[in-house]
Amino acid sequence: MSTPARNPDILLNNHIIGPGEQLLTRLVISKLPSGSVIDVPVHVFRAVEPGPTVLLMAGMHGDEVNGIETIRRMIRRGQLQRPLRGTIIAIPILNIYGFLNFSREVPDGKDVNRSFPGSPRGSVASRVAHRFMREIMPLVDYGIDYHTGGAARSNHPQVRCLLGEDAETDALATAFAAPFTLHADLRPGSLREAAMRQGRRIIVYETGESLRLDEYGIEIATAGTFRFLKHLGMLAEAPEPTQAPVVCRKHTWLRAKFAGLFRTHLQTGQYVEKGQEYGIVADPYGEMAVRLVAPVSGYIIGLNHMPVVNQGDALLHIGVPERG
Repeated sequence: MSTPARNPDILLNNHIIGPGEQLLTRLVISKLPSGSVIDVPVHVFRAVEPGPTVLLMAGMHGDEVNGIETIRRMIRRGQLQRPLRGTIIAIPILNIYGFLNFSREVPDGKDVNRSFPGSPRGSVASRVAHRFMREIMPLVDYGIDYHTGGAARSNHPQVRCLLGEDAETDALATAFAAPFTLHADLRPGSLREAAMRQGRRIIVYETGESLRLDEYGIEIATAGTFRFLKHLGMLAEAPEPTQAPVVCRKHTWLRAKFAGLFRTHLQTGQYVEKGQEYGIVADPYGEMAVRLVAPVSGYIIGLNHMPVVNQGDALLHIGVPERG
């Protein structure tokens, strides 16, 4: 008779967490100049049955509130507390500094998501990354890293990952079933790159813009997370996707050739044809207006809402769909 698989205890932040247990612990990162402690709350929900460990993390950039709200709601509603197997680690906010200051960065101006694997003696961003890599990453098998578009730029709900290079990652993106799935190369110093180097698979979910809640994107994030967990056998039920994801292996930003006032009547999620006018850049004095024409056909997966633009500013992110 074979021996049943054992679900071992895990050690996190000097706490031993056994099968079937739950824990809220706080990773102390540093102190503010005032002496106030900066710590990162980490929720752990364990099943009795053995299985994978899934990381759900938001707030890598402190002003990206949609992922924070997504995880907050799932915890508040008790939707993560009882996985059928394995372990869920939920971190609503990693970058507490940025969250407190309505900022993408930490106080030294560096990006945590370009600072992995980090160093215990490096910059603030590097120290945040190092603490995560030491305490959290060794436990993780799979994960979702929730993000939001930058200042004044909104993203249509989308998953970003390496497509076609790893069958498991492709299956996770398909299971999540966001409206768009984008092939995205690994960026040096990113969480996704650090995870891949250790054989751990993390996909990125993007929706909306910074400092603005996107209810549509939050609902898709929640449903996609449930499908992700169901795919791994950790939930029994999840909503069916309303449509198959549009897969875009190629995507490009259209940039302003002239400075001025940018106007567009289009919205994210819309399809534009090559040669179609997508907006106008005009000077502020009424002397000149330039029609903007799409050089390729594709879906608008990102849009700049800033009316004042400089030469080279990103205006429209177009995803070129994969043809079946």
